[in-house]
Amino acid sequence: MGTLGRAIYTVGFWIRETGQALDRLGGRLQGNYYFHEQLSRHRTLMNIFDKVPVVDKDAFVAPSASVIGDVLVGRGSSIWYGSVLRGDVNSISVGSGTNIQDNSLVHVAKSNLSGKVLPTIIGDNVTVGHSAVLHGCIVENEAFVGMGATLLDGVVVEKHAMVAAGALVRQNTRIPTGEVWGGNPAKFLRKLTDEEIAFIAQSATNYSNLAQVHAAENAKPFDEIEFEKVLRKKFAKKDEEYDSMLGVVRELPPELILPKNVLPDKEPKAK
Repeated sequence: MGTLGRAIYTVGFWIRETGQALDRLGGRLQGNYYFHEQLSRHRTLMNIFDKVPVVDKDAFVAPSASVIGDVLVGRGSSIWYGSVLRGDVNSISVGSGTNIQDNSLVHVAKSNLSGKVLPTIIGDNVTVGHSAVLHGCIVENEAFVGMGATLLDGVVVEKHAMVAAGALVRQNTRIPTGEVWGGNPAKFLRKLTDEEIAFIAQSATNYSNLAQVHAAENAKPFDEIEFEKVLRKKFAKKDEEYDSMLGVVRELPPELILPKNVLPDKEPKAK
């Protein structure tokens, strides 16, 4: 999209925004006679009251995710498809290099029964698995929350601790460093191995790299996407033996090659 194209796009965007504002004004003037049609265009970042999300320019927020209100997302973090971070009655803080995976929910509590304020604080290089629920809790640096796990108000997951998939961690539970907790209600299962602790940091790095690919893909204009479709069709892989019979050599163009840091090199198997 050239300079003229961007200018036309921007003018069109503001015309649509103005049209929506005029529609709402007209509806208020009509009062009870107004037929209210429910139309809600999805907004990835949404203010609420005077609270505005702050997302680092190097963070990735998927198009279908929702980051609402008083939410801070740090450098290199990623909020994946279908996730909701709702900072309305309190704040949410996500550190650097952290990933909140698909369909997860992060919310807050204004306070507990004793009056303690309960924001949700997620540290650096944390992995939060798919469909996890974090509510008014603290997850320290390089901790791991498994898929479908639920952390209730006042929970603290210390550094290098792991919550197993599907676990329900009750209110005000503290999970110490180097331990795995799981079950419903969650209880101590065992100590983490050195390899598992190293995996937590590697998991965060892998997702940070993968987020860069998704961010680049989502930023592509329509014409570039269509061009790549043509390339994929042209350079579709065939059977190697079939290609050798035809004398065909297929080399993927650079546009279709994933960065090396996304798919780690696999060591050749010993014969």
